[in-house]
Amino acid sequence: MPKLIIDNREIEVPAGITLIQACGLAGVEIPRFCYHERLSIAGNCRMCLVEVAGMPKPVASCAMGVSDLRPGRDGTPPTIITNSERVKKAREGVLEFLLVNHPLDCPICDQGGECDLQDQTMAYGFDAGRFQDNKRAVEDKYLGPLIDTFMNRCIHCTRCIRFMTEVAGVEELGAIGRGEDMEITTYLEHGMMSELSGNVVDLCPVGALTSKPYAFVARPWELTKTPSIDVMDALGSNIRVDARGREVLRILPRENDAINEEWISDKTRHVWDGLRLQRLDQPYVRRHGRLEPTSWGDALAIVAEGLRGLDGGKFAAIAGDLQAAEEMFALKCLAEQLGSPHIDCRQDGAKLDPALGRATYLFNATIKGIEQADAILIIGTNPRLEAAVLNARIRERWRQMQGRIPIGLIGEKADLTYAYDYLGAGPETLAKIAAGSHPFLERAAGAERPLVIIGQAALARPDGAGVLALAAKAAVALAAVKPGWNGFSVLHTAASRVAGLDLGLVPGEGGRDVDSILDGASNGEIEIVYLLGADEIEMERLGQAFVIYQGNHGDRGAHRADVILPGAAYTEKDALYVNTEGRPQMTARAVFPPGEAREDWKILRALSAKLGRPLPFDSTAELRAKMFEACPELALLDTIVPADAGAIERLAASGGKTGKDRFGTGIADFYLTNAIARSSPLMAALSALHAGAKAQATGTHG
Repeated sequence: MPKLIIDNREIEVPAGITLIQACGLAGVEIPRFCYHERLSIAGNCRMCLVEVAGMPKPVASCAMGVSDLRPGRDGTPPTIITNSERVKKAREGVLEFLLVNHPLDCPICDQGGECDLQDQTMAYGFDAGRFQDNKRAVEDKYLGPLIDTFMNRCIHCTRCIRFMTEVAGVEELGAIGRGEDMEITTYLEHGMMSELSGNVVDLCPVGALTSKPYAFVARPWELTKTPSIDVMDALGSNIRVDARGREVLRILPRENDAINEEWISDKTRHVWDGLRLQRLDQPYVRRHGRLEPTSWGDALAIVAEGLRGLDGGKFAAIAGDLQAAEEMFALKCLAEQLGSPHIDCRQDGAKLDPALGRATYLFNATIKGIEQADAILIIGTNPRLEAAVLNARIRERWRQMQGRIPIGLIGEKADLTYAYDYLGAGPETLAKIAAGSHPFLERAAGAERPLVIIGQAALARPDGAGVLALAAKAAVALAAVKPGWNGFSVLHTAASRVAGLDLGLVPGEGGRDVDSILDGASNGEIEIVYLLGADEIEMERLGQAFVIYQGNHGDRGAHRADVILPGAAYTEKDALYVNTEGRPQMTARAVFPPGEAREDWKILRALSAKLGRPLPFDSTAELRAKMFEACPELALLDTIVPADAGAIERLAASGGKTGKDRFGTGIADFYLTNAIARSSPLMAALSALHAGAKAQATGTHG
C-alpha cells in the first residue's frame, strides 16, 4: 500500500484512490462542490485544491490519484499539505469567483440551512468580495412537477448531469454554451422521465435545483427527523422522515451501501402528500347500504358478534402489501384461534410457498451481490419500475464491466437503461435455457457468479409454480447455485411479502389461497373476509360476504367494507419489515396516526379480547417475543441469514407444467401501486405526465 504524508502525518492508503479520498482516510476534510463519491470525476469547481510538495501550484485533489505521485528525492513519501496559507488563499479565491454571479438570496432560498455553498463560504471564505460586476441572469428551466429550478444559483458543478447519465441512465440533462454562458437544461424543456430524478435535488450543492412540492413549506431546523424504512417497494430503502407536528413534510434518503446506497425513487421521496389525504381516522359501519361513523366499542362488538360461533371454515383473511410483520403475526394468531386455515399474504396470487424452503422466495444474491455478478438473466420483471434503485445497481455493474456483461431478458421488452439481449417472451424460452439448449448459455459460459432474477409477473399466474421450478432449473443450468454463491433471486414488489411468507401467512392444510377465497366468498362458502390493508384484489368477487377492512386509507377495500377499522401507516408506528433479500429492518414512528386510528396489531388484540379469547400478548415487546420464537430470523435486525441453497436444487428437480402465455408486467403504473400512492395528487400528476409522454412516443394520443 502506498504511503503518504498528509499534514505532517504519515499514513498508508489503498492504491488507486484519489488524493481527496486519501485525505478523508486521514481524517482531513477537503471542501468540494463537484466531487461526489458515486459519480465520475469532473474537476470543475477547484474547491478541493491542496498543495503537493514539489509541484509548482495547488492541484485538484479529486482529479489526482495517489498512484500519480512520486516520492521525494530523499525517498520520503509524497507530501500533501491541506492547511497552508497558499491553500487557504486558493479556496478563498475559488469562493470569491463563485459568489461573483451567485444571487446571495439565502433568506428566501429553500436550500438555506442545508446549502454546501453557504456552509463552505462560512468555513473557507472571507467576508468581502472585490468584484463590482453585474451578476448574470439565467432563465429558469422546466424539469417537471418534482424539481423547481433557480438557475441563477447554478455553479456548473454538473453533479445533476452526471447522476442522470451515469446512475439513472437517462440522458435528459446536459449543458449548452461555454464559460459564463453555460446553462444546465433538458434541451427541449420537458419534464424529466426518470424514476430517480428527485435525487438531483440532494446532489445540488447550491439550491439551483430544489424540491417543488416542498418549496416554502418548512425550514430544516423546524423539522423532527426520524430514521425509518421505505415500503413503496420491497427493497427496504433506508429513509429519513421529516415531520412538523402531526404531519410528514418530506422524505429523504439515508445512506446504506448494502441496500440503496444514497438514492431513493421518486415515489419513495414524494408519496408523503398521500399520507395525509383520504385517511381513515375513525371506525365505520355499513348500515342500510351506507357507511356511518361509529365508536371503537360498537365496531369491534359488531365484528365480534359476526365471528362468535362462526365455523372457522367460513372465515378467511388476506394481508396487504404494506403490512408490517407484527400485525400479520397477530392476524395469523387470530385466524388460528378461529380455526380457519384460509389465510394468505400473496394478494397478487404469486405461487411462492415457504414449505419449499426460504431460498425459493428470497433475493439470495443480495442487493450488494449484484456488484459481483458477471452474467444476469431477468425473467418476468421490469426492475426499472419494480425496484428502481436495484435497477441502478444493475446499470452500475454493466458500466463497471464496460457493457461486456451478458444480460438476458425474458418477458416484456422495456427500456432498462442498459443494453441487454432480448431472449423471448414466455416459458418456452425459459425452458430452453433450463434444458441447456439456448444460445444465451454460451454467452454466459465463463461466468463465475451468474445472477437469475425472477419477478412477480412470472409467478403471479396459474402456472407460476411451474415457472418457479423452471427458473430454478435454469439457475442450475447457468451454474448460478454453487458453494459460496447463490444467484437464484426472487424480486418482490410488496414490502410485506417476505415477512408474510416467513411467518407462514399462506393457506394451511385444506386452506384456500387468495383466488380460492374470492371464489368462496362469491358462492357463499366464505361468509366473513378480513382484509388487513388488502386493496389490490378484485373486490367485486367478494359477493355477499361480510367484509372487515382494517387499513389506513379510504381505498378499494374501504369502499367494499361492511366494517372499517382505521389503522396506522408506515410512518406512524414502530414496525418490522423484511426486504426482498430477507433483511429484517425496523421503521420508527415519526408522527401519530390521525384521529382515532390505532396501531394495527393493537386493533387485532382488542378484537380478540371482545371475542373472549385474547391473543397471548399485551405489548409490542411480548408480541415480538412470540413472533421471534415462531421465526427466529426476524430477530436478527439488519442481518441476512443465508437460506439453504439445497431447496433450489430440489425445486429444480420437482418440475411442473407451464403454459404458453407471455409473461406480463408486474406493475402497470409505477406511481399508483398502493393505497398511499393513489391518494397522492403528486403521484397522480406524475402518472398522467408519463402516460402522456408514452402516448406521444407511440403515436396513440388523440
